[in-house]
Amino acid sequence: MALDFPNQSRSFDEARFAVRFSGYDGMQQVRFLIEAEALAKTNGAANATTDSEAGCLAAFDAARTSIQDVARFVYSRSRQPIYVLTDKDFS
Repeated sequence: MALDFPNQSRSFDEARFAVRFSGYDGMQQVRFLIEAEALAKTNGAANATTDSEAGCLAAFDAARTSIQDVARFVYSRSRQPIYVLTDKDFS
């Protein structure tokens, strides 16, 4: 099955300074975490700073489509309990 993102919710993980979001492969939830450094490399960072919770969430919202595209690609390579998207995934 294909990875889908029907739930638009996301949350900030203060301990990891990252944004958490989920996708679904059929009925199975797939968890993702995108680091602030990776958010800075997305198109959304042009209009938002990633040095605060609000900035990270704004950058995520602005670049949601490209982040989800990268998440689909990373997910297609292997199956893991959680995926951490780093700046290398956006190079």
